[in-house]
Amino acid sequence: MKTSEGRILTTHAGSLPRTDKLAKLLIERDNDVPVDDDEMRREVERAIDWLVAKQLESGVDIGSDGEAARVGFQTYVSLRLSGWGGVSPRKGMTDIAKFPKYGEILSKRLGRPGELTAKLFNCFQCQHAVHYQPDLADAKMELRFFAETLKRNSKKFAETFVTAASPGIITTTFLRDENNPDYKTDKDYVYGVAKEMKKEYDYIVSQGHILQIDAPDLAMERAFMFQDEPLRNFLDRIKIHVDALNLALADIPPEKVRLHVCFGNWDGPHIDDVELGPLLPIIYKAKVGAISIACANPRHQHDWKTLKKNPPPRGMILIPGVIDVTTNYLEHPEVVADRIELFVDVMGGDRSRVIAGTDCGFSTVAGYMMVAEDVVWAKLRALADGASIAGRRLRRVGVSRSPAKRSPVAKGKQAAAHKGRRRSAKAASHKSAPRRKMKR
Repeated sequence: MKTSEGRILTTHAGSLPRTDKLAKLLIERDNDVPVDDDEMRREVERAIDWLVAKQLESGVDIGSDGEAARVGFQTYVSLRLSGWGGVSPRKGMTDIAKFPKYGEILSKRLGRPGELTAKLFNCFQCQHAVHYQPDLADAKMELRFFAETLKRNSKKFAETFVTAASPGIITTTFLRDENNPDYKTDKDYVYGVAKEMKKEYDYIVSQGHILQIDAPDLAMERAFMFQDEPLRNFLDRIKIHVDALNLALADIPPEKVRLHVCFGNWDGPHIDDVELGPLLPIIYKAKVGAISIACANPRHQHDWKTLKKNPPPRGMILIPGVIDVTTNYLEHPEVVADRIELFVDVMGGDRSRVIAGTDCGFSTVAGYMMVAEDVVWAKLRALADGASIAGRRLRRVGVSRSPAKRSPVAKGKQAAAHKGRRRSAKAASHKSAPRRKMKR
């Protein structure tokens, strides 16, 4: 996995805008409407071509295929795994129950009456043991198109990544049928899914990509599946998710894997989001080389303080979200730079272990977007520009490399700069202080 040794690298969380035609085909297939397979393949290939070009134009260093071939970041597994049936009784958003006027706005935006939408809260149940496609056909097609696009493009990413759903988010989206004869408990189900998803994880890495595990379950499900339960029940459940994930990653070096954790991708109040503090000790047990965490949105901008108190363990990279993916407000590059520098400080001044990212994907489900497509590319350009500004400023104070590799001269410059700032502040304070008359 690349590090920000020479400059601050940029990336995003995976999903990007799909073309209108492709989104329509994916949603139709998700609702069992017959689609032409050849047309679907052509549209996926065109979309990946376009998405790779747009990322490179926008200055993204570590790019992906944008999840173009998938109807949803986790729901795509309905085609790659078997064992489904019925409908999952998934709990709704507490934001809608507590803020019904917000719910009205959200429902108007999600789709008109009678319009097909991708499944999200009405996914299948797991009614039998899950099995991954024996020939890995869908995964192979997706990665083949990505490889061909990368080969055709004259510009190159510094590195590429491909996302895959975690066992935890799969099992909290496609709920276990209580009458499932193969999985008597949710724990059995989570481990069963991990065993099968291992095939996809291994394949992604074998094709030369960094594997990103999408695991919003490690935070978001506190406000969904566990909204009416004590925090300890949620924490016990996500411990199982991390243990199962580690088994699925057993044959992959940690430096080939990054883990994305977020609190759900919608522009609502997020009033019941769990605090980050209790989650970190569990998340840090994942056998991964980097952690991606949402930190740019208004509800979680303060989480740098929690990370400062309990930073990622030695050797683990932090990919903080410094771009909000739920608003069309365009972050100023200076704002992005300030956020990046804040997280370099969180990491003890080691800029090499910070990669600038986004809070989440820009289109986690086909047909569902809050940020206009042209604004997406402007946000990614602001991310690149902000990373460049932060890199220049950090070099001036001598934190261009990790502390272990930083020269004594660089360390001295940083200390001198710090002393200089203290002297200046002291002098300014002295000048501004009112003079007191001396007693005779």
